[in-house]
Amino acid sequence: MLTVIFGTYVFFLAVILVYNFLQLNLLVHYIAKGRGNPPPPLNRDNLPLVTIQLPLFNEPYVAERLIDNILAIDYPRDRFEVQVLDDSTDATTAICEKRAAFYRDQGFDIQVIHRTDRSGYKAGALAAGLPLAKGEFVAIFDADFLPIPQFLQNTLGHFQDPGVGVVQTRWTHLNEDYSLFAKLQALQLNVHFTIEQMGRKAGHHFLQFNGTAGIWRRQAILDAGGWRADTLTEDLDLSYRAQMKGWEIVYLEDVEAPAELPVEMNGIKSQQFRWMKGGAENARLLSPMVLKGDFPLSTKLHALAHLFNSSIFVAVLMLALASVALLPYFDRLTVDTRVLSFSLLGLLGVAAVYFYANVRLLPRPLAPRQVLALILYFPVLLTMFLGLSFHNTVAVIEGFLGIKSSFVRTPKYNIVGRMRATVDNAQKIPISNSLLIEGFLALIFAAALVMGVVVQNYGFLVFHLMLAVGFGTVFVVSWRER
Repeated sequence: MLTVIFGTYVFFLAVILVYNFLQLNLLVHYIAKGRGNPPPPLNRDNLPLVTIQLPLFNEPYVAERLIDNILAIDYPRDRFEVQVLDDSTDATTAICEKRAAFYRDQGFDIQVIHRTDRSGYKAGALAAGLPLAKGEFVAIFDADFLPIPQFLQNTLGHFQDPGVGVVQTRWTHLNEDYSLFAKLQALQLNVHFTIEQMGRKAGHHFLQFNGTAGIWRRQAILDAGGWRADTLTEDLDLSYRAQMKGWEIVYLEDVEAPAELPVEMNGIKSQQFRWMKGGAENARLLSPMVLKGDFPLSTKLHALAHLFNSSIFVAVLMLALASVALLPYFDRLTVDTRVLSFSLLGLLGVAAVYFYANVRLLPRPLAPRQVLALILYFPVLLTMFLGLSFHNTVAVIEGFLGIKSSFVRTPKYNIVGRMRATVDNAQKIPISNSLLIEGFLALIFAAALVMGVVVQNYGFLVFHLMLAVGFGTVFVVSWRER
């Protein structure tokens, strides 16, 4: 039994290390990347017609803000139309209809397409709007995004290359200073929107359209088979199908798209669940196609790592549980446990990717206080994601097993900086089995922490401390938010 437990621990440790080394490889590509050539300027006398789609579901606090922002886009009003794809069951529909009527009176082409069945969720809404769209290009913005007026001018030029199917821009954060949880999410997302996206681009690997703040060539959507609702991350699904058809995704790190981060733990959980489960669903559906495709081995390897990246939470949780099981028997292992110290290489790799991604986004000249804050935030970020590992593992397992669930929206509250709209949250969230298990895991790892001190085995002390604090924090905050 001891051999099985130790083997389990080493196996999942190796999985995490391989993933971390692939992240380091993306960092190397990112550092070595050259400056891309800007596209030729757009012909102002022959600008393409653009359809802007705004998929919404029950967004009363941000719907008006979104529409006002989109209609302020600096682009000739006769060269773009707006589709508000509204599946709402609350006051959002009336808000959208009223605002759309206001702008139609000013000569804008805007319509509200309201569905009552919400079939296919966001993918279904996008698919329903596409046959009615007039544009050669389709820009998509979720409810929490506020693109700058020059967004279309900064992106459309890249489509002068006929092989470009998608242009994706970098998310920035309207409210990263609102709370500690918002700041940690911003730091993690910064890694994806710098090292991961640009590293994959520089390495000529598959990229991802992130579901919003990007533009599709309509023909690329159709050629790839259109929007499908068989996963919770329809954006990743269509991205891969389009690239396997030969379409290129251009990622623009220097074009920013500000958005609102979720500020409640239950909102963070719903977003994480959708992303993790959708990633696993896409891994199950797309990985055979990637393996069979005529792509370089390095591209296949990074594509599989990308598709299976949500599974890292399964590896982390299994590693954590195995470490508890090993604790009483560590002295009985017949191998030199110092070899496990190589796991520090993986931790250093994660730290390097995190630090480089975030430090380059700081304003210049660098202030020592800001750099020190980045260093101090890193263990806090790891602790929070350790605390989410059970919740995300459930999502991943459901995704691999093909268990279907609804598309749960992430609440938005019109937050900019530290200010938020007054909201009415009267609905009480029921106690879930998942929440109770998170509380139980916090007790398990706290007990393991004490046991390590009692048996004078300090090898897992920091790890178990972070797990106990992570699960404890997720449990307590989730419980209070009910």
